[in-house]
Formats: sequence, structure tokens, C-alpha cells
Amino acid sequence: MEKTTFLLMAMALVCAPVMAAGTALTDDAAIEESGRITNVIWVISDTLRRDHLGCYGNEESRTPVLDALAAKSMRFDRHYIASFPTMPSRADFYTGRWTGTFFRGWAPLPKDLIILPEILKDKGLHTVAVVDTPFFIRNGMNYDRGFFSFYDISGQPVPASTGESVDIRGAWRTEADHFAPRTFTKAMEWLENHYEEDFFLWIDAWDPHEPWDPPDYYAKLYWPENGGEVVMPSRAEYKPTDSAEDKVEKAHAFYRGEVTMVDTWLGHLLTRLKNMGLMEKTAILFTSDHGTYHGEHGGRFGKHTMAKLPEGMTGFRFGYCPLYEEVVTAPLLIYAPGIAPGAYSGLTSAIDLAPTVLDILGHDIPSIMEGRSLLPAMKDPSVAGREYVISAAPFTTDGRPLNENGVTYYLSEDSSVTVTTDEWSLIYSLEPGVSELFNLSSDPKQEKARISHLEESS
Repeated sequence: MEKTTFLLMAMALVCAPVMAAGTALTDDAAIEESGRITNVIWVISDTLRRDHLGCYGNEESRTPVLDALAAKSMRFDRHYIASFPTMPSRADFYTGRWTGTFFRGWAPLPKDLIILPEILKDKGLHTVAVVDTPFFIRNGMNYDRGFFSFYDISGQPVPASTGESVDIRGAWRTEADHFAPRTFTKAMEWLENHYEEDFFLWIDAWDPHEPWDPPDYYAKLYWPENGGEVVMPSRAEYKPTDSAEDKVEKAHAFYRGEVTMVDTWLGHLLTRLKNMGLMEKTAILFTSDHGTYHGEHGGRFGKHTMAKLPEGMTGFRFGYCPLYEEVVTAPLLIYAPGIAPGAYSGLTSAIDLAPTVLDILGHDIPSIMEGRSLLPAMKDPSVAGREYVISAAPFTTDGRPLNENGVTYYLSEDSSVTVTTDEWSLIYSLEPGVSELFNLSSDPKQEKARISHLEESS
């Protein structure tokens, strides 16, 4: 308990000088210059690794829609998550704050938090969310708060909804039945009825989160021998045997197939926006909440490492889960009419997105938000980025199980915290001898730990 409390207090203190409270950084003239933006669409594709998009240099991935969107947007090349994983990340998105310092992100969203959807609803926008990520409303999670319209696309396979998932997935007949297509289709249907209103549209697709089971033709783009399987990560360190490597390679191919499927249906949405004349007055944010591992760092497979659950205990137990670049980096594209496309190389954080949305729409940013608007950087890429960013899971190791969202979680070891600067990545653990330091300039894949350099410097 003492170690965990100390770590959270230390992170809060460290965050304070860097995460200065924001205010709107543009005036009315700047808003007019940015294309009289009256609408914002925020698209999240869960578990999407930045390095799996063509616009970020992957020549094998088939993501033509995102690549074309990037060519019209500001592409952020050093964007990092804050809280990890799924719902802790959404809490950061909603609040513009590093929520891991003051509440467990898998718990219901506190009713007293100032959140982006409520701010925009109070400003007169029609706030709407279309989600298939399965944790927004179950067990009183309250993540529908602030949305005038909320559509939950049910059936994703999680412990709390296994029964309905079996039935829904069993009824699949065409590509349009899959989750991401259903989510984008519902968003397009909503737009048909409301495109003339001022709106904030949140689209939250859980793909390419596991299980990786795209239509077979998507999988065959990357694994021609596909037999229509469903692939799940082991969430463990595998031994590099031929069979294990074959499984990871196949899973990776299916994952990439889902990435291409998401890209395809985002394309349908963008075509609809163009036909409705909305591209001239609508800003679009595309991002993810975290990445995943496909065999890197000694054979990690999945974003978590699972530990054996002691006899007599039920639920899930996580082992040591270091957050390397594959997990903490995220794609971020922001399209804003009237702002020139380009690339930004400064460090940015997930907590910066809510302030950015408010600034793009010309609204003041609440002083409690710790994030910074990225609009100045979009207008002038020479604007300095953050000195560092912090990425961590808001879990504790005080001996109590985390009974959250209908599932019980335990930790076998302390969680790690990743602190990233322009040049360095520190993966810090309270456990002796576990922390790692990497020079990202000379070792971007984090293959050669340099913790001795930290000891000498300190």
C-alpha cells in the first residue's frame, strides 16, 4: 500500500508543472481561418498500433483511406497514451486529465468530473456516440453521460456479455454484420437524419481488438492460407518454437486484416461526409487507446501478461506488464478545414485531445484540464511539444481485488510506469532490478536496456 501510494503521489507531483492548466489559444479570427468549423467527429480504433498504418511508414499494411486522410491532416508522429488500457484511456479522453492519479479508470465515471461531451452539449451541440466497445454502460459505468444520443452496438466477446456475443456472432453472414461495419453504419445513419445540425460525433470501434476474426478475404491479404479461424493472443511470453511463432504470425496477419477492415469502413463514412458537404465545416480526429505486442520483447503476445490464478480465486490475474513503445504510442490524425496538412514531431499526450476539440470549436478550456490544445501546433509545427509524457495503468497492488465492471482483477506484481522524453524511454517499476531505460534515438525498438546510464546520471 505504501509503495503504491508513494508512486501515485510522485506521478501527480511530476505531472503538475508539465500539465499546466489550459485556456483557449485561438481567437475568433483564427477560428474563421480554420474553416468555420462547427462539427467534430472523433474516431477511436481500439488496440491500433501506429506502426501498422501506411501513413506512418508501413509499406505492407493496406490502409489507403487513413493514408489519404493523413495527407489532408496534421499527422502527429510522437503521440502517446496516458492511462492504460481501454476505459482508463477513455476517462483521459473525456476529461483532458491524467485520471490514473485520482481514480481507477475501470470504475464508473465519477459524476462530478467535468467531461467534454457535457461541455459541448451545454454549448448547444448535438452530442452523439456510437460505440461497440463493450464497457461504456454495463454495471453503471456512466460513459454515456453527456451524450444527447447514445447507441451501443452490443455483442463484443467479454466475460460480462459472453452469452449475447455467441448469439450475435453466430448470426454473422456478411461483412456488414461485423462490429466495426455495424458501428460505422449506425454513425452514417445518424448523420443522414442530423447532418444539418451542429454536432459532436464520437465513434468508438473496438476493432482491431482481439479476437481477430475479420472476413476471410481481409485475413488472406496477409495470410493467404487462412481457413476462417478465430485467433486470440495468449497474453503471455511464448517460447520461440516453430508452432508458437506460426501462431503469432497468423494472429498478426488476422490483426492486420481487421485494421484494413476498419480502414475500409472509415472510407465509407468519409465518402458520406463529402456527399453531405460536411468536410468543409467538420474537424475529424482519428486515434487509438493503445497498441499490442506481436512477439516483441522476448515473445510478448497481447497487451497484457497473464499470471496464474491461485487455487480458490476467481477472476483474472495480471503479471508484470511493461509498457513499451508498441503499446504506448498511438496514431493521431487531425483534419481541420482551413489548416494546412503536415506532420508534427513534438511529444503529445492523450490528455491533449479534449482541450484541442474545445479550441478548434472556439470554446474556452476549463482550467482543471491538464492537457494542452494542439491547435497551435497544427497551425505552426515548430511549436514545442511536451518535455515528457507519462503512460501507466491506474491499478494498485494494495492486496485488494479490483471488482470492477463485473470482473475481478488481481495483480501479481507492481504495475510499471513509462516516462518518455524526446530521446529516452524509462520503464519504471517499484520492484528492484526491473526498471529499464532505453535511448529511442539509437534504439527505437528498445532492444538494449541502458539502465546503467540512469544510475550513473543520478
